[in-house]
This record gives sequence, structure tokens and C-alpha cells, in this order.
Amino acid sequence: MNIVMLTNTYTPHVGGVARSVEAFTAEYRRRGHRVLVVAPEFANQPQDEADVVRVPAIQNFNGSDFSAVLPVSGLLTGALDAFRPDIVHAHHPYLLGMTALRVARYRELPLVFTHHTLYEQYTHYVPVDSPAFRRFVIELATRYANLCDQVFAPSESIAALLRERGVEAPVAVVPTGVNVERFAKGNGADLRRMMRIPDDAFVVGHLGRLAPEKNLTFLADAVSVFLKTEPRAHFLLAGKGPLEISIRATFEREGLSARLHVAGILDPAQLAAAYHAMDVFAFASRSETQGMVLTEAMAASVPVVALDAPGAREVVKDRHNGRLLHEESIEAFRAALQWVAELPAETRRQLSRGARATADEFSMPRTADKALDCYQGLRQQAFVARPEAYQQWERVLHLIEAEWAILKGMAGAAVAAFSAPEAHDRGPV
Repeated sequence: MNIVMLTNTYTPHVGGVARSVEAFTAEYRRRGHRVLVVAPEFANQPQDEADVVRVPAIQNFNGSDFSAVLPVSGLLTGALDAFRPDIVHAHHPYLLGMTALRVARYRELPLVFTHHTLYEQYTHYVPVDSPAFRRFVIELATRYANLCDQVFAPSESIAALLRERGVEAPVAVVPTGVNVERFAKGNGADLRRMMRIPDDAFVVGHLGRLAPEKNLTFLADAVSVFLKTEPRAHFLLAGKGPLEISIRATFEREGLSARLHVAGILDPAQLAAAYHAMDVFAFASRSETQGMVLTEAMAASVPVVALDAPGAREVVKDRHNGRLLHEESIEAFRAALQWVAELPAETRRQLSRGARATADEFSMPRTADKALDCYQGLRQQAFVARPEAYQQWERVLHLIEAEWAILKGMAGAAVAAFSAPEAHDRGPV
């Protein structure tokens, strides 16, 4: 199959959507499918990308590390004509998501949309952030999903939430798989030496963008309390983002700076080594649709302590591969970390084996099978051949319909957001 992926974030951006697109693209190509990725320009992007079309974008939009795509009318036509896609897959409902809708309608192709994100959790990056704007974002994503032929939800929790919000298009649960082999091996001892972490330390780890929506203020407070009660514990933090300064300040205030180790952005080999340097992975985000870093840590046989939230609850099984906490309390989180630290050696090995078994359930080949099966089903429902003159006229009509659908969806989302707030305040389940 020829699959075109349109995404607002891609390498070198660090984030779940970019990594998901990369992972699926690599697996599809490994199986012999062709994939064309359409993504924004980023500073320091790779210069030797195969089958990637970069489109103009505003860098570091509103102080974030995201790029805002500029209009791309006509820019993709030649590339798409040469590529001859069978499936159009959008990874966002806006910007390049709108382009995906136009491409699918004009070329009479199936449109798939992965609802990666709880978009209302990210509106603080926009100057007009408000409760009404958050309702607008929810409504816009829902209406966009209903314009698609297939919606992928990364977890059962998100699939249920989308249906509650009014998504009527077919929804399939297709999480981003983990490359188990990549993370199963890593030189944690070397990483510890590089970060000056003692060999006998108990290492709490976290990896990801250091951004407000990740609940990192709570995590830093909980881990610092744990470090004060466990003298041999250290905190390994990998990633980059605006909260790094405040996290450092928390540990400095508590007199724990020497036991905080900030690794920044790591290359693939260092990433695997970082997981293997950890004794437990700590995760407090409530904004995830799935916890990709959780399955990566588990592929390295690292148990997880996480708050009960969409994404985490499908992966973390309490006392089987970690701890899943229903209460967002610093003391409960500290106690869960202490529970792991005090486990007898054999019980901890059992926890690690449970983590690895869970990672195998979420392997990339398994999740790619689900996605490709859906693609194939959509292709079998494709339009029957018609005379060329009729096809050309119908494409123009489909393009007009797509533009009208976009405008109507945005207008409808605005009306819904500002007229009936109580009907649109459903959060994560």
C-alpha cells in the first residue's frame, strides 16, 4: 500500500505524536509498504530524509517547541501525484489535518484520523486560552473525526471518551506499539557513570517533554519527598522543556540538587540505556491518550508507578508490573515508590518480568497489524471506477464539499462551545 501521513509534529520534535508517526512509518516500510510523511519544517531537521515532504511553518509557536504550519495550497500536488496514495492518514484535526481532508476528498481516498491527544489539555499554548476555547477545541476535534472514514484511538479509555463526545465514525483501538527489541538491551551502568549516579543507587526515572500538561510539578514534589526518606535514591530525568527550571528549583530548595540528574534529549542508544539505568519509572501525567514511555520502560523490564488516567490504566497493572494509584497524593506516590524500593529481590524480578510481558503485548508488529487490517478494509470499500470526465468533475465537487465541511465544522464547534458549555465539559474517563 501507499500511505500518506500528515502530521503537525515530526522529527526532530520530541513528543508522542512525532514518535508514533516515526514508529508506524518504520514498521510499514519494513513490511514493504510505501509511506510519504508530510510534516512542518523544523530547525535542525534531518537533511537526508527519504519520502518526507516538509512544508513551511512558524517555528516555536507562541514560545512552545511546536511549529505552526503555513498554508500549503498546491505545494503537495506534485508529490502526491507521483506517490499515488491509497490511504490518507491525518494525525491532527487542524492545520495539516485540514489539508488531509482536502486531499482525501479531492482524490476520493479513505481518510483515517488518529486522535492522539486530549487537545483541551494543550490550549495554554494559544493566546486565547479560556474555558470556551477549550470546549471549542473538543467540539472541533469531534466534528473532524466524524468527517473521517476511520478513527484510531490509542486506548480503550479514549475510544470510550470519543463515543461519549459524539464521534459516530468507526473507532478502532490502535495504540502505538513499542519496539521491544530496541529497548530490551541497554547499558544502564555506562549511563549511570555518565550521569555520576552511584552503582548501588535506587534510581527513580522519568522521560518526556518537560511541559506543564505533564503534571511534572506534582511529580517533582512527590519524588523529592521520596528522596528525603530514602537516602540511597536518585532521580534521573531525561527530556527538555519549560519546566526544567522549576524542577531544578524544587530539588535545590529541598537540598537534593546532587541527587537530581537531568540528561536532556538523548539519542536512541542513550534512550535505551537511560531506561536500563532506572529501577522504577515514575509517571504522573493525566493528559495522555496512551503512555508510550510506559511500554518503552517495560520493554526494558522496568516497573512503573503511575497515576490512574487514560493511557496509563491500560498498561499498568497494580502489583503485576508496577503500581497504579487512584489517588493523586504526594504521600501515596511516595509510598508506592518506597514499596518498590523495599521489595525482596525475587519479588522485584517478578515485577520486572510482568513489565516485560506487558511490553510484548504492545509490540509494534501487533499494533501495526491492527492498523494495516483497517487500511485494507477501507481500500476494499473504495470508489468504483467511473469515466474520467465524470471523475474530474466529481473531484471538484468533493473539494468544495471538503471546504464547506471544514467551515461548517468550525462554525458548529464555535456555536456549541459558546452556547451550551455544560454539554461539553466531559474530561478524561
